[in-house]
Amino acid sequence: MYLPSLAQLALGSRLKSLSDHFYAAVDEVYRTCGAGVESRWFPVLRFLWENGETTVSDVAQAIGQTHSAVSQLADKLVDAGLVCRNKDILDGRRSLLALTDQGRSSLAALGPIWVAVRRGIVKSLGEQGLETLLDALAATEAALQERPVVDAMLAEHAVLASASLEVVPYAPALKEHFYRLNAQWLERHFRIEDIDREMLGDPERYVLTPGGAIFFARLDGEVIGTCALLHESPGVYELSKMGVDETFRGMGAGRRLLAAAIAEFHRRGGKELFLESNSRLKTALRMYEQAGFVMQPAVRPGSHYERADVYMVYQPVQQGAGG
Repeated sequence: MYLPSLAQLALGSRLKSLSDHFYAAVDEVYRTCGAGVESRWFPVLRFLWENGETTVSDVAQAIGQTHSAVSQLADKLVDAGLVCRNKDILDGRRSLLALTDQGRSSLAALGPIWVAVRRGIVKSLGEQGLETLLDALAATEAALQERPVVDAMLAEHAVLASASLEVVPYAPALKEHFYRLNAQWLERHFRIEDIDREMLGDPERYVLTPGGAIFFARLDGEVIGTCALLHESPGVYELSKMGVDETFRGMGAGRRLLAAAIAEFHRRGGKELFLESNSRLKTALRMYEQAGFVMQPAVRPGSHYERADVYMVYQPVQQGAGG
């Protein structure tokens, strides 16, 4: 599935999807059993049932929703005849929420349904799975209460905004990152072929010794991307093994690495620069095209890669002479 691959970036979307799933499931049970309530009403109705007449602010604080959201939900419950608004005798400027007789009667009839919901969730998730989920939710709520996530995100953004992105050449201490960064995208989209395993496991032998080069992108000291310039034959080079850590996409590391490899190709007086890729990697292909690589009508003759169905050759735009 796509959303799980985005990890932290899709946390809100995945939680919303799960929330919508459970809301819809319980609503279907309510409808089938003839209950005149909706699952999204449950927290407010249950709180009023257990605590009696109270303010919108108290309800909002208790169930972790905004004052505005609870007030709007209260309006729906009033329209449904389940809740009423009473004037606060101690403060005439505010109202108190309370269950109506219809509301109390409706909730009293929900006992068997709530038991069925509890049992059904246990059977669906398993006792251990449910316990793990509830413990994780409790831990998450406590952590967010102690360390607000917006503050944490903005603090990290400030660090990244002031950090410098640099491209550095290969060093033995960086060898493990050459494998890590490439294995990440290969395992996600394809598989690690034998030729990949050899080159990634011993880049000095298969890239540097034959006359190639390896570059790394580093952000605030953290290695986030890499690429290789392979020496194919006299004057002929291959751009290969381009990989950027998925958690750092969109920060320009790929373009900086590509520019560094092209610059090295020119510095060496190269005559031909090509790459092989796959048509599924749309974002990467657009970046290559913008850098001057041109799609060829067929795959490269004698390609070493099973996954390669794209062959591109670097054809920089030639500047015309001035008049």
